[in-house]
Amino acid sequence: QVQLVESGGGLVEPGGSLRLSCAASGFTFSNYAMRWYRQAPGQERGLVATISNTGIYTNYADSVKGRFTISRDNAKNTVYLQMNSLKPEDTAVYYCNRVPNELVWGQGTQVTVSS
Repeated sequence: QVQLVESGGGLVEPGGSLRLSCAASGFTFSNYAMRWYRQAPGQERGLVATISNTGIYTNYADSVKGRFTISRDNAKNTVYLQMNSLKPEDTAVYYCNRVPNELVWGQGTQVTVSS
């Protein structure tokens, strides 16, 4: 079964850190670049970070550069998002997906940054 399962979200205070995970199954993970997206209430889903299939190349939205790090472990079919120095405006549901040939979206993982 082809699927993506996000985890690792939670409630954190401003300035805190979280590490998100996305476990992939049902396809050859190492053949695809992967992306993290987020969707805040009342807003459209937006791109956060991209990593190439080998993990060599990464790219970030300006709003998270220097604070977030995307990485992957092809042996575990998992992509990660390390989020540091979190801000209230990072509050959103976070999703992962592959590139190209996007899959049906998973359930996402909620990240709430609040004191």
